[in-house]
Amino acid sequence: MTAERDPHSAVAWRKSRASADQGSCVEVATERSSVLVRDSRDKAGAIAVFTLPQWRDLLKRIRGGELEPEDFRQRRPL
Repeated sequence: MTAERDPHSAVAWRKSRASADQGSCVEVATERSSVLVRDSRDKAGAIAVFTLPQWRDLLKRIRGGELEPEDFRQRRPL
């Protein structure tokens, strides 16, 4: 059996400083014309790959509150 090399092992992963040591966040990296996202607690787990337009749309929807659970939206201060 041979071990497969992680195709994303050479990218520079980063996470928000606001996450501190809570561990419940994602890490983001760029590779060529893609944005990669992974769970910071499961570095060997699945990686979501977005095109730049998909990434921009996702951020727009998150910032606009479209992707938050309904109960969280009701508790968020204005």
